[in-house]
Amino acid sequence: MSTNDPALPRDKKDLLERIENEWLALMRTIEGLTLEQLSAPLAGGWSAKDNLAHLATWERFLAHYHLQGKPPHEILDLDAEFFDRLDENGINAIIYERNRLRSAADILDDLKRSHALVLDLLDKMSFENLMLPHFPDDPEERPLVGWVIGNTYDHYREHRQNIERKI
Repeated sequence: MSTNDPALPRDKKDLLERIENEWLALMRTIEGLTLEQLSAPLAGGWSAKDNLAHLATWERFLAHYHLQGKPPHEILDLDAEFFDRLDENGINAIIYERNRLRSAADILDDLKRSHALVLDLLDKMSFENLMLPHFPDDPEERPLVGWVIGNTYDHYREHRQNIERKI
């Protein structure tokens, strides 16, 4: 992903609008569901609330790791060596197990808090900083905004569509 990629937001206003639009679409999808519907397993095993818990966790990860620079294993409350052996599927399995018995109401509150945290942190950042390469050793020099996109509006859309297809 280069900084000239047309899929990238043009500026911070564009980024925040994309986040807001997909967030509102996600909220519209789930607002019509009862707490029981949110908790019922969908085709494939995950319930709507499992999808929302997944989003909340990855938003917190975005906030604390990508935007604040905290160690990733600490954010997920994992041993550093164990974390280093995990791939994304392994992390997602842990997220699912940790959250599957939580109530839908609790998960919705958590999702709203994590979303507010991300917006607050983004508000304090310049778009120029978001466009800088995120990792100094990344040969592709991918900008930080790519991780923001992947853990906000692209992620909301993916899981919203997943919920919509299965309810």
